[in-house]
Amino acid sequence: MAGRIPLVVVIGPAYVDLAVKCQAFPSPGQMVEGTSFSSVPTGAGVNRAIQAALCGCEVLLIARVGDDSFGRMIQKNLQQYRIPTDLVYTANAISTGIIVTLVDPQGENSGCVCAGANRTFGRNEIEYAAAEQAIGSCDACLVCGELPQEAVVAALRTAGIHKRRTVLDVCLPTHARDALHQIQWPMEYYNVDMLAVRFGDFTCASELGAGGTADLKFIGTELVARGAGCVVMSLGWRGALISDRQGVRHIPGPGLEVVDNGGTVDAFCGALAASCGANDSADTAVRFAAAAEALARSRFGTQEALPKKEDIIALLQQQPD
Repeated sequence: MAGRIPLVVVIGPAYVDLAVKCQAFPSPGQMVEGTSFSSVPTGAGVNRAIQAALCGCEVLLIARVGDDSFGRMIQKNLQQYRIPTDLVYTANAISTGIIVTLVDPQGENSGCVCAGANRTFGRNEIEYAAAEQAIGSCDACLVCGELPQEAVVAALRTAGIHKRRTVLDVCLPTHARDALHQIQWPMEYYNVDMLAVRFGDFTCASELGAGGTADLKFIGTELVARGAGCVVMSLGWRGALISDRQGVRHIPGPGLEVVDNGGTVDAFCGALAASCGANDSADTAVRFAAAAEALARSRFGTQEALPKKEDIIALLQQQPD
């Protein structure tokens, strides 16, 4: 990543995570004593925008929050990373998205998600003049697939009209080959420069059974055949797979100690978009993203684990050619 400062537009959800540590999860009708409490801004849109900013990019986030203290908390959090909040829309009469997490002494989590203002995110937020202008002038647009499909399609269409480099992050329920039979994506999902695919049934490729990697290669090849320019699948500490018209190849990941997986997906996607914004090749962008993910995995926390550009470059320079 060199040259002028890239402009990256991130379109994704915003939440506040309310976490309570307790001695045990409550049974129905039971109240248990909490030992500590924290409230932190989070969400794919927020965290990935921050990661792109830490990678040295100028970043704009398009998101929705409620007209409440949690929404203001998110906006203040973004401003700390010099991310403008002009396109973080405020929804009246609806709350900011909330994640309530209970953590027991063994570190197991149990929780509930209320999408709040994220549920009202639609095409109007994308077609707003300032938002369309931002997308039309950016170097890379990162779209989080967990938003309502109407908003995702509108964002991809707008980026396509302006011929902007686009990264779409999506999640498949499993890595099995028949997972593709369970999806009904609009054609716009395939008309992207880079499709970053995650899976709900594994965090790292070491968890895959026999033939698991072969299934991933099949899925990547099939998605390219359906129109995706490039398909990227993170393998955790083992790096990532890239599928495109040239075939399938493995990008090794730096072998760092695994401490916490909390911020890894956001680190990978945010760094991937930042490198794409710098007009790096697919291989270079994925290598950069895999290094960012490895650093995030070697630290505790989510936002606090997201690495700076200098740390990512330093790690890459330590890797063998």
